This record gives sequence, C-alpha cells and structure tokens, in this order.
Amino acid sequence: MDNNLRTLNIIYTSDTHGHVYPIDYAKNAPCNASLLNIATEYTKDGNTLVLDGGDSLQGTPLTQYYLANADKYPYHPIAEAFNAMGLDFYTLGNHDFNFGYEAIRDYIKAMNARCLCANVEDLGGELKLEKTAIVTLENGLRVGISGVVTDWVNVWEQEDNIAKTKVTDPFVAAKKALEEIKDKCDITVLIYHGGLEENPATGQKMSDTTENIGCKIAHEQDWDILLTGHQHIANEKFVIDGTFAVQPPAKAEKYIVMQAVKSEDDLKITSKLVSTGDVHEEVVYNKMLPLEKDVQSWLDIPIGSLKEPIIPEEKIDAALNGSRLAAIFNQTQLEWSGADFSCTSLGNDPLGLEKDITIRDVCAVYPFANTVFVVEVTKQTIKDSLERVASYFTLVDGKPQVSEEFLKPKVEHYNYDFYAGLDYEFDLRRPVGDRVVKMVMLDGSELSDSRTYTLVTSNYRATGTGGYKAIGESRVIRNSTEEMPDLLQDYIRKNSPVGDVNNFRIKVFY
Repeated sequence: MDNNLRTLNIIYTSDTHGHVYPIDYAKNAPCNASLLNIATEYTKDGNTLVLDGGDSLQGTPLTQYYLANADKYPYHPIAEAFNAMGLDFYTLGNHDFNFGYEAIRDYIKAMNARCLCANVEDLGGELKLEKTAIVTLENGLRVGISGVVTDWVNVWEQEDNIAKTKVTDPFVAAKKALEEIKDKCDITVLIYHGGLEENPATGQKMSDTTENIGCKIAHEQDWDILLTGHQHIANEKFVIDGTFAVQPPAKAEKYIVMQAVKSEDDLKITSKLVSTGDVHEEVVYNKMLPLEKDVQSWLDIPIGSLKEPIIPEEKIDAALNGSRLAAIFNQTQLEWSGADFSCTSLGNDPLGLEKDITIRDVCAVYPFANTVFVVEVTKQTIKDSLERVASYFTLVDGKPQVSEEFLKPKVEHYNYDFYAGLDYEFDLRRPVGDRVVKMVMLDGSELSDSRTYTLVTSNYRATGTGGYKAIGESRVIRNSTEEMPDLLQDYIRKNSPVGDVNNFRIKVFY
C-alpha cells in the first residue's frame, strides 16, 4: 500500500447559461437544471475544488432581466449561485462578453471565486483577472490551475463590448501558464472555454478553424487535466496524449465529478457525469425570490397576437417548406434595415407561438442576445450561402433527411438559414455545392452580376460562422444597437394581429 496517495476531488460545471433557479422559463414549469440545485449535491472539503468553465451571464430571461435592471437589486444572481456552490476558480466564456465590460466587472466583483483567464488582458484596469493559481490542498497536494477562453470572441463580439479587453491566443497563453506553474505543483489543471477540433475516439479532424483547439493543447502541451466547454457536448472522460479531458453539457443539466489520485510516480484519474438532482439550496433561493418574482411578472406582459397560432415546426419540414416563425424573424430584420434580403435561423428545438404573445414567448423562440447587421453582398455571395443551406440535406432512399454534418459531433440545426426576399430552389439529387437551381427576386427578376445587394442577418452570421464564409467576408454597412428580441417585440406590437408573412418562396426537389 502506498502511504503517499493523495486525492484531488473536482466538481466542474461549464456553459450553465444563466440557469440559476430550477425553472424552465419558456414553459413556466419546474426543472432540475439549476446552479442552486447543484449546490446541494456534494459536501466540499479541503481536498475538493469547485471549478467552472464560463458562459454564465447569458441564456435565461432571469439574466436578461437582471442585467437590464441590476441597480434595483443588492445582489448578483449568478454570483450568488456560484458562491452557494463554493466555487473556487472559473474562467470567462465567449458569451460573458455579450453585455460589455461593466457587466463582466460587476460579475467578477460579486464572486467569491477567483477568475483565471490567462489570455484576457484588462485594458480598462477594473477586472480582477489572474493568469494562474497554485493551491495547496489539506492533504498537501499542490494543484496548479489556469484558464483561457476561445479567441473567437474577437470574431463574434461587437467591438464596443470588447474595447476594454484584449483576447489573445489561448494556446500561447496556456503554454506560458503551464511553464510558470509546472515545477511548483503536483497536478496541473487547465480550464478551457473551448472544445475539441478532433473526434477524441478516432482522431478524425472535425474542424479546420481555431475556434476549438482542445486537442491541439492536449497534443502539444502537457497538462494533466483539461476541463473543456463551449461545444455543449457531454464527454465524461477521454484521454488525449496523456491529458485527461472532460466536457459537461450545457444549462446545468449535468456536472462533472472527478477524482485524481496522486502517488509519488503515478496519477490516476476517474470522472463521471452526474445529472442534477431535484433539491435546491434554500438560503440564496429565498434571498433572491423578489428578483425571480419580478422576472415572472415581466415575462407575462402581453405584447401582441397572431391571427393564427404557429404550431411547433419540425426541423426537416421547416427546412423543406419554409418556416412561419423564421418569416416573422426575417420580416422584423427587413423592416428595421430596409435591406434587399434577410436571413435568420431557428434554435435546435421545434418552436411555435400561441395566438396571444407575451414577452415569455419571445424569449422562448429567440433566446439569444444577438444584434442585427447589414452587410453588402453580391449575387455570388448569396449563391455560396444558399449552397451551404442546401448542404443541410442528404437523401436516404430518395427521401430528404438532415445531413450528419449538422448533427455530429454537435446538433447544429441553427446553422440552417431561412431567407426572405428571394424565390429559390434546391435540387438534392445534385452534389453538395451545386444544388441551387433557382435564385431570383420575389418579383421574378434575375439577380445582377454587376451590382451589390444588402443582406440583414445576426451579428454571429455576419462573422461567417456556421460555414457561411462568403457572408463573413462581406463589408458591414451598419448594425443595430438594440438586440433582436427587442426588435421582435416591437414588430409584434406594431403589427398585431400578425398574419402569415409571405416574404419568401422555396422549393426543394428530390
């Protein structure tokens, strides 16, 4: 028996996206996915570290409402929940930058835990960021920790939101952090708000971008433990070139419990995903009930109506025939912008709207804090983008199904775009990249090769993410300061009762 065995226990969450209270706001029904529920699930001791991988400020109506009304409340709901969990260290996620510098500053100030973000430089001088930390556990084990965030923050985020920060290369920052701590500790841990660019089981490359570089870090650096996130893919455990890595799913539905046992010459690590239970922490839960009640009252404010309800639209049906919901999103963008064309996408789950619409309904069907961009495009830009849209389909026994490319390793129905202002047709019997067989204006006129057009889309799609490189290379003409959910509410208020919006024509041959 080795009397020198010492154990590090880790509780790890990531991409919890504002899930503080155990409630599904869209359905106004109880659910277990909650930081306050996770807080009751373990007993923390001197050999346990509680860690988080970021993307905490965005994702629920509670966080949306709080960030717009923060001055009314003497507490920060996300920080209160993490403090109740006994969080020790965390890093920032890309969505934590969505609300600007002050929102990050206030969040960090309210946290008891320390923020490790080695590749974020604080140009404003008000963020308490650290690059590394070394913790000595009760059993004497020394744990070196660092954190980094994907530098695609620079691709996605509005310039005003990151004007006081500088996000640098996470690989370089992680390497430097490891060099600083590796000789001073027994176990090294990197919290990386980013995912894997390879299939960990096969080594097959899944992406050529630098958005996710977890495998590159594992291959070329020598971290003992790599805690990943961002992709929302549940990975209980995998080993890459000797680095033990994990990733929990999103929204606090599950969390990682890890045990690392260190002897003089060996390190054995085990981990498991644990589903969040149905018991919530009481003290913070009750403390913040005034905020929760205000959120519920706000969500139930009526804003307008539809002439007929929109039943939840199955993904393949909407993609083949068009979506009433997407048509409303696109019309909202068109009326704000006056652009020639609009494109939008829907979330992964089938969505619909009742006749009477509240703020809750809008938050449910459009849960993202996106702004709206107008870009200058050519006929070829539109063609290339529609070919990407058409690649969503594959034929199985002559029938259209969703391509594996949009399902694995991550479900990405949100990368199928719906267009307005166009009459377009796909022929799925043709090869991917050559499926667009018709693309004209709604009045039947041809698009010109000799002029440019305007396309309105989300700030994310305007960066070219999701495989829309041609859009990402287009010149930005202007962008909104209001977020799309607010524009959508305004459109519904002004146009109620909203009838069918006929702003597109699509036909798919197979």
